Order: sequence, then C-alpha cells, then structure tokens
Amino acid sequence: MAGDTEAFKELNAEQRNKNIILVGMMATGKSTVGAILAEELGYELVDLDHVIIETEGRSIAEIFAEDGEEYFRSVETAVLKRMLESENKLISTGGGAVLAPGNTALMLSKGHVIALTATEEEIIARVSGDQNRPLLAGNAVERVRRIMEDRHNAYLFAHYTVDTTGLTAAEVSQNILMHYRG
Repeated sequence: MAGDTEAFKELNAEQRNKNIILVGMMATGKSTVGAILAEELGYELVDLDHVIIETEGRSIAEIFAEDGEEYFRSVETAVLKRMLESENKLISTGGGAVLAPGNTALMLSKGHVIALTATEEEIIARVSGDQNRPLLAGNAVERVRRIMEDRHNAYLFAHYTVDTTGLTAAEVSQNILMHYRG
C-alpha cells in the first residue's frame, strides 16, 4: 500500500470533517469501498455515476451513445459541484471525473481525496464481461491498457493512495480509516 502518509496525517480537523472523495481507474473498488467507509463514518454515500443516471434519466452507456463523452463529462462536473456543496459525504467518483478542468482543484478544496489503484491485470480481471462500461466497448484489454496509459498521472493529486490489488474491500477500507483517523 502506497501513499503520502505524512501529508495525510497533516490534515487538520476541518479538512477531515468535510468529505471523502474516492478517485481512481474503473474497477479499483471505489463503489464497494465507498459503501463500507460511508457506513463506518456515518457519512452519506454518493455514487456519482448513480446520481448522473438519476439526473439524466438514462444509463451512462446511453448518455455516451446519444450525446458523447464531452457531454457526459459536463454533466459529471455539474453533479460533482452540486454534491460538494455540503459536507459529511463519501463520494465515489467515476474513473474519468478527474479529467475535466477544475475538478481536481474542486475536490481538493471540498474534501479529502483518496486514490484507489490496481494493477492492469487486476482491473482487466474485474471488468471482463462487464457490458455497462462504455469506454471499454470493443477490445476491453486494449482499452484498459490505453486508458491506464492516458491516465497514468491523473490521480497523483490525491492526498492518499491505496493499491487495492489482492486486497478485499474491507482491508482497503480499514487501511483508509486507520490513516483518516490518524
């Protein structure tokens, strides 16, 4: 497990009482770990993709097919801003939420950002056969590799990073809680 533990420990009480925002590639465990953390901390769980689906009244695959990725990213940014207007939320973002200009600064200003990572092999194993990921249409292995390459540095802004490869969601959650609580 990697992370900038010193930076994590230097969070003051005000920062710790805002929000926790999980970022990272698809299939790194953001939704599953987020649910465990939200329950443990008594925070409201917000799965950003689910809020987008509710807001738009259609699936993410439909949004991509009908309006494209650029439109999806604009909706994603608007929903993220709305969700970060209040505190004590555990927000699980989509893997590309960090791509829109300004989203990373917004996340850093409104909460504590934790990046979840996993190896390429682990991600491919987790997403194999998943038809609900529009960015993986076609050759999923090649698409995962390209997305990981494109986003190699996209999550480095996070306060803390946990490699979820080979770990259970409970183990990842305990790691995060241990550091979050100091």
